[in-house]
Amino acid sequence: MEEPKWLEGLLRTNFFSICALHREAPRNECNMFCLYCQNAAFCFYCRSSLHIDHPVLQIRRSSYHDVVRVSEIETVLDIRGIQTYVINSARVLFLNERPQPKNSSHGAASSTPKTMSYFCERCCRTLLDPFRFCSLGCKVEGIRKNKEEEEERLRKERQQETHKVTHPPTHTSNSRRRKGIPHRAPFAS
Repeated sequence: MEEPKWLEGLLRTNFFSICALHREAPRNECNMFCLYCQNAAFCFYCRSSLHIDHPVLQIRRSSYHDVVRVSEIETVLDIRGIQTYVINSARVLFLNERPQPKNSSHGAASSTPKTMSYFCERCCRTLLDPFRFCSLGCKVEGIRKNKEEEEERLRKERQQETHKVTHPPTHTSNSRRRKGIPHRAPFAS
């Protein structure tokens, strides 16, 4: 997944604060993020005045966690491998990792033998379906970790190859010398 410049800002942004410019307005929660400006969350009124022609994602809430509709984000980002959920009749995905519930078995096998368990590759959160990640943030971190591990593996391989070329195996001084002149047996008559 190629990371767009705005992605890191989206994942770090705190949403749902009251807009300082529109404190008295009814729809003043900062729940939008501009993919062009990439600087902060803003409210409905700020969008109308400052981001009218910009691509914007609207962030929603589910159980105190930030989500975005799949239909909005899939047009600007590859979200394959991320668990999605249907909330209020809309398919959404979570922006960031959520803590495991306290009563969760966290990685324990299910007591029902036919039930398959799936887990986020990054945080080990239980997933409903065979996806790799529980959130967009976990996918970003998981991809980065895999990329770093691959780069480290390639670096070590190159280092080993360089070592083989510049430092051929050493042998003792006697290992390549002949033991002496071979003598043939005299012809028997």
